[in-house]
Amino acid sequence: MISKSLEEYLKTMYVLKKQNGNVRVTDVAKNMNCTKPSVNKALYSLKDKGLVKYESYGTIELTTEGESIAKKILEAYDIVYLFLKDVLNLESKEAEKEAENIKSVITDDTVNKLAKYVHKVLDLNDLDCDYDINKEKCRCCVRRTSRKQIDN
Repeated sequence: MISKSLEEYLKTMYVLKKQNGNVRVTDVAKNMNCTKPSVNKALYSLKDKGLVKYESYGTIELTTEGESIAKKILEAYDIVYLFLKDVLNLESKEAEKEAENIKSVITDDTVNKLAKYVHKVLDLNDLDCDYDINKEKCRCCVRRTSRKQIDN
């Protein structure tokens, strides 16, 4: 288990890697609006936990485990966000803020149950993929289906 702060660094690194290909300390600091020494401190903590590969002044790479955790963090956020926005009808900005807060304290079991509930309420049962946050299912399906409903 890693702290909420380290989760944010890991998530940011994953997203930046997907967007830009390479990730450097400067990129993370700029994106998270923090100092380079803060990023370096987090990097060495994540490196000690085996979640990133990093050498001073080099690029940052997530390990397989680090990438898996980052995906799980994003997936939990997505499910909570969908619930708040599409089920409870919160405004997008408010749902984003609340989802960010909630996802850091919610358990995997609760996310799984919430995902199943969201699928049922949003009539996404036809996906029939037996959602489990630890098996990386539904993130794209839910967004794709949700967008289709909005477009129609």
